Amino acid sequence: MTTYDSSSRTGVGSLPTPPLWICILLGLVLVASGILVLGDIMLVTLISTVFIGWVAIIAGAFEIVHAFWTKGWGGFVWQVLLGILYIAFGIVLVGQPIASALILTYVLGLVLAISGFVRILLGVTHWREAGWIMLLSGIFGLLAGFVILTGFPMTGLWVIGFLLGVDLISHGLGWLAYAWKPAVAVSST
Repeated sequence: MTTYDSSSRTGVGSLPTPPLWICILLGLVLVASGILVLGDIMLVTLISTVFIGWVAIIAGAFEIVHAFWTKGWGGFVWQVLLGILYIAFGIVLVGQPIASALILTYVLGLVLAISGFVRILLGVTHWREAGWIMLLSGIFGLLAGFVILTGFPMTGLWVIGFLLGVDLISHGLGWLAYAWKPAVAVSST
């Protein structure tokens, strides 16, 4: 018979929980970064576009190298073509960051609107299985997509930076809430 000791503090996947000070520090750094990003969202949008471009170029190069390493696996031509497509996409993003930010924002608006519509349909068809959550999520996605698309092309200059700033702040607040949880649990016992 095997017994398990459940008294040790472990997080997801049996990893130790990070110390409280690290959670607080990470939360504060992320919130501060988000506020800094929101200070100049147009610049951050352009920087993000260039970063995505360089990542696409590097990924394309690796895809081509991978095609030569695994030549016997099949699909060699497709892997090389995919790598070339990634590289070309990255070069366009890096070479024309303003136009690329507009294109990325337009695609983001389309994806949000379409996924919001699909989530609304799923929410209605699965109403008995807490479909209202999916419906609510779909409404927010659809509205976000419409806000981006109806304000286009001006939204292309600020949406990516704005979303990054909001994401950083919400992620930081999440870490601060996580840090607060153990402190509250200890004080209530």
